[in-house]
Amino acid sequence: MKKVKISDVTLREDAKNGSLSFKEKVNLVKKLDRLCVDIIETAKISNAKTDILFLHTIAPLLTKSIICCPVELSEESAETAYSALAGAKKFRLKVSAPVSSVQMEYLCGKKPDAMLEIIEKVIKKCASLCGDVEFSALDATRSEPEFLYKAVKTAILAGAKTVTVCDSAGEMMPAEYEMFIKELCKNVTELEGVTLAAECSNNLDMGCACLVAGIGAGVEEIKTSADGKNQTSLLSAARIFKTRGDFLGIYTDLNYTELEHTVSRLGFLKVQEIKSGEIFEAEKRESLVLSDKDDINTVSLAVKKLGYDLSDEDIKNVYEEFIKVARKKQITERELEVIVASAALQAVPIYKLKSYTINSGNLINASCVMTLLKDKEELQGVTVGDGPIDAAFQCIEQIAGRKFELDDFQIQSVTEGKEAVGVTVVKLRSNGKLYSGKGISTDIVESSINAYVNALNKICFEEA
Repeated sequence: MKKVKISDVTLREDAKNGSLSFKEKVNLVKKLDRLCVDIIETAKISNAKTDILFLHTIAPLLTKSIICCPVELSEESAETAYSALAGAKKFRLKVSAPVSSVQMEYLCGKKPDAMLEIIEKVIKKCASLCGDVEFSALDATRSEPEFLYKAVKTAILAGAKTVTVCDSAGEMMPAEYEMFIKELCKNVTELEGVTLAAECSNNLDMGCACLVAGIGAGVEEIKTSADGKNQTSLLSAARIFKTRGDFLGIYTDLNYTELEHTVSRLGFLKVQEIKSGEIFEAEKRESLVLSDKDDINTVSLAVKKLGYDLSDEDIKNVYEEFIKVARKKQITERELEVIVASAALQAVPIYKLKSYTINSGNLINASCVMTLLKDKEELQGVTVGDGPIDAAFQCIEQIAGRKFELDDFQIQSVTEGKEAVGVTVVKLRSNGKLYSGKGISTDIVESSINAYVNALNKICFEEA
């Protein structure tokens, strides 16, 4: 059985129209990592401030996937991308260059020899910074074969560990693409020491068929897109590998169970019900609604979709609390979050809030002085943050001596009027597992602190 790596290009393709917000892109990255996608390719760095901030944000979040950042055809761009990926456990630099006569001249204004020089120079620079470098030959299927072979050899000798050949026009038939890959492998013996990848545009709805044909000819990595708009869809590839992987003699590390849990209510695996390109839009439109007619298995599945991995005992407690509330009203996703936070993993509190003081204003940075009790011992922290809640959360982390990934933060009003009581739900991720805490108070900051401490106590209890 041959393993095939999956490289997702959704973020790269989204950069062309910018349909995803910053938060949506972060959530997409976390989702793809949970699905065990091997490589997540980002957009190239065009806006230094926002793009580098995004890379710094997602770098520490990934536990399984490799971050792949495209590099412009310059050594300076390689330096920028490398610096932006600081903090990532696994990362890759990718150099893309057109290899067809039309694209070389009209996109880059370069002659073939000049293009080979640029490819060699930039890949050598990337290889000096990073051990994982990819070369992507754009419009490879319409290039002159001899030049394509030279370009691929040049990239490999310069340090590329992965070579991607692109059917950018998306006009090839599967048999043609299979022969194209075989001829490439035959004429570039250096490919034996590197990973050969394939990317096929889906203009004729033949992208997936071409990739499967390419795998049979020697391809070990394929490019897919979670939204399936222009590139081969992740959905289509997953269905083929799950259903016919044994027949094809191939396997992937994709988590098919997580894939189904993530989008089963949207018919992700039922193409007749919803097109793959509509998945994420549908996710944003559809909200979770449950009633007292839903059984414990349905509620358990809904809890898993929210990202929680609970024990049978915790699921039982959540369902009992769910039924009490559901008899009075329908339960939305946010309300289910509150139930999980209040009913699951009830731990003996290790930390308790004794006091806090927040200083904040439009002319000063917010600061927090906080005292927590741990086994009757008073522990104090002093921090400065971007706002009162950020300062408070940093203070808790300072006292606890560890940092957590803040997965979500919600504030809901449960009563009306000026003295309305608010419920805050904080979701923290520790060692890949999600924990939620609930806090209630007429003061937003206090309820937020209580929620964070509640989640912290659950983490300490389970990891003790």
